This record gives sequence, C-alpha cells and structure tokens, in this order.
Amino acid sequence: MDVVVQKFGGSSVADLECMQQVMAKVKQTLQQGSKIVVILSAMAGETDRLISLAKEWSKTPRPEEMDVLLTTGEQISVSLFSMLLNDNRIKARSLLGFQIPIHTDNSFGKARILDIDHEYLRNLFKKNDVLVVAGFQGCDVSRNLTTLGRGGSDTSAVALAAALQASVCEIYTDVDGVYTTDPNVCPQARKLSRIAYDEMLEMASMGAKVLQIRSVEFAKKYNVPVHVRSTFSDEPGTFLVQEDQEMESVLVSGIAYDKDQARITLVDVFDEPGVAASVFEPMAAAGIVVDMIVQNPSREGRTDITFTVHKGDLERARRIIEKIKDNLGARGLFTDTNVNKVSVIGVGMRNHSGVAAIAFKSLQAEDINILMISTSEIKISCLIEEKYTELAVRTLHEAFGLEKEPQVTGFSE
Repeated sequence: MDVVVQKFGGSSVADLECMQQVMAKVKQTLQQGSKIVVILSAMAGETDRLISLAKEWSKTPRPEEMDVLLTTGEQISVSLFSMLLNDNRIKARSLLGFQIPIHTDNSFGKARILDIDHEYLRNLFKKNDVLVVAGFQGCDVSRNLTTLGRGGSDTSAVALAAALQASVCEIYTDVDGVYTTDPNVCPQARKLSRIAYDEMLEMASMGAKVLQIRSVEFAKKYNVPVHVRSTFSDEPGTFLVQEDQEMESVLVSGIAYDKDQARITLVDVFDEPGVAASVFEPMAAAGIVVDMIVQNPSREGRTDITFTVHKGDLERARRIIEKIKDNLGARGLFTDTNVNKVSVIGVGMRNHSGVAAIAFKSLQAEDINILMISTSEIKISCLIEEKYTELAVRTLHEAFGLEKEPQVTGFSE
C-alpha cells in the first residue's frame, strides 16, 4: 500500500475556498492510487487568537491548560475538512493526536515525539482513503494533551511519514519552494529544485520560515523524502534529499539571515581556567541557547568574552551575568540588539577552499564591518550591524552567483 503524507499550513486552510483547493490536491493524489494522510494546521490566525484569549483569562496560564486550549485550533480544521471530503464522496475520517496516539514527552508547549502507533493508522485505511490528522499535537503517558511548538505540524507530518514509510511527505504552503535567499530581500533569489538535509537544517536554524527545524531533523534521521511546494500551484517545489557528488560540486547553495540576535560582552574578566564555564554553565541551566562566542587575546591576565543569544533571552542572560560578573573580575557589561547574523550555506564548502575569502572580500567592498565570525563544515556566519543586513544578503548572493543555475548534469527527479 502506497502512502502519501500531505501537510497544509494555516493559510492553506484559512476558509472554505482554500480548503476546496486543498481537496483538489487530495483528489489528484487519490487518482494515482495512493492512500493519503492529510496533516492540517489551525486556520490562519487561530492560534494567536487562542493565546490572546488565554491571556484575558489568566495572567500566568498553566502550560498543561495552554496545550489543551491550543489543540482546539487543529481540531476545528480536521473536522471541517473531513466533512468536506465525505460530502464529496471521499472516504475520510478525522483524528486527533491522542487518538492515534502520537506519544510525546511532557514538555508542554514544546513536546517531542517519542513514538506513533502506525498499525492503528494502517487498519483505518481498510475503510478510509484519507485520514485527516491534527498537526502540532500528541499526548504524554499520563494522557495529557501536548503541543509540539510553533510550526509543529511540519514535525507531525514528517514523523507520520517516517512511521508509515510513506513514499513522500509533501509540505504545502503559501510559497512554492526553498529559495537561495529571501526573495523579499533579494529579487534575484532563485528557487532550488533540491536541497540537502544539512543545508535545510542550517537555513531553518537561521530563521527561514519554510520548515520547522525539528521536522528537518526527523527527515534527515529517517531519510524521509520531503517536497516543499505551493498549495496554490501545480508547479514542482523543492525536494529535501541526501547530498550527493553533484550537490557537493556546487560551492554555495544559499544565503540566510537571522534578525533574532543580541550581543553580550563581558569586559576585562580574569583570563584563567574556569571563567568561561562560570559564564556558560548557568546559561545552559536556564535553557538559554548561546550561538557565537569570541574570547579576545589575553592582556595582563585579563580578557573580554563576547557571545550572542536570542533577543527574547537577553534579559534573562543579563540577570545571570549580573549575579556572577563580580566574581569574574569583570569591569563592564555591554549588550547590543542592533545586530543581525548573515550566513553563507552549502555542502560544497566541505570540498572547496576560498569561500570565506570570497565572503569577506565582498562585504569589505561594501564597507560592511564583521563583528563576529563562526564557522562549520557547511556554514560561515558573520555578525554585522543590523542596518547592513539586506545589503549584505544581496552582496553575498551576487558574489557567489546564486542567481544562476549551477552547471551540473545527470540529475532528474
């Protein structure tokens, strides 16, 4: 039995007209002889409405009750869509996460999937052609409802595709694929026909809103074929795939940027063993993700430590540092939120030298100062002043010729 998983986001199920377009996609797939699992998000704006409602009723809503409330958004979507399918003579039924069940841990608001009862779903296919499943949700061992965090419907879709060994997981959205960079910033951005899992992970971690990062992790771990495409077009989108030699021959695949950055500098701390641990251990204990880190060369037994965190974590990070800075001998503490991160991404960087030189030279030509640098096998990230972000993206995009199709042959979908 061939199974296809199709996920549709909030804008795709915003109203009856949109849901009718979704139904047309489902009909096309049914004509090919596949069984379908359709994953739906809440209607556009519904989750925000529910969060606002909770804030009206409670100053500090319990996370458990927030998850009970937020799961109702997807429940509305799947029940309405199932009605629509059955009225059009398509055998379908709706399912909530706890009915399958999709088992998660009990991290309310950001739960992680532990296992899925795929046999129950396979049995339901004996009487149904389409199973309409609520995304973004599951339940823990105590039968508490849980949610997977913003964008969690992507993770639901890929996890179900992995559990059912689906032939493909199609992520339908209001964009028609993954681009070399944000088309709103760089009009020359080009849609990619395919992208390696690792490249997509980097793009997602940089704030690209095409896919939730945990869904990409799932896809890579279980080798799930993912196709990102538009609900409102029949054009092919972008396939997430394992990297191959042809992909490795392309120097750079994309330019990403992240506006959710804040910089913290501890001035003149003692340059001795244990100081860095004293700074970053309490950050980790508080659940604060530290990204870029730079420690200046020692001068007379003292040094500066600079690092970046998400803007939403800045105040918590500052409070932690205030408690320990005297013990570190710090003579100052500075923060800056007028910074952004721009990254050059590509699996081809593993086998090619000179990428950093091209990036730095192109930024220098535009008088863009680099405040911090971090690298990995497939990424070079530069922290720059916020006002230069869009110029930096366009400059790097042009420097690596990303507006042009790469000169590779022999690949076909």
